[in-house]
Amino acid sequence: MYTISEIAKEFELTTRTLRYYEELGMLKPKRSESGKRVYGKKEYAQLKIIIRGKKYGFSLGEIKDIVLLFDKDRTGIKQLEKTISTAGQKLNEINERIQELNELKQDFEQMLQGFNKNLLELKNDNLASGQIKSGN
Repeated sequence: MYTISEIAKEFELTTRTLRYYEELGMLKPKRSESGKRVYGKKEYAQLKIIIRGKKYGFSLGEIKDIVLLFDKDRTGIKQLEKTISTAGQKLNEINERIQELNELKQDFEQMLQGFNKNLLELKNDNLASGQIKSGN
């Protein structure tokens, strides 16, 4: 069992972040007799999923769907199916972005090549006309 401060430290989060996840319905810590939040194994596992989901670019909504599926299907099958589906979509988005970045890189390479060619021509023209000295 963890207090909010202990679990925040464990996951390098702020207590405000944990409360926010609770507001979103992603975490439902139990309460002690004095009303303090108490995090158990379930919440610990959910936080691991949340952190991993954020690391891989899942939205909080997508993460919430995945986290809450375990309550509906204790086998973990539906949760894993949803994770695979969401991860597949993310992979497609990454591949599309890589393609866009490769095209942008090629555009920049061509642009720089053109600029370098223009610069060389300008220098040669100016050198030939005596407007600049060699080496400048």
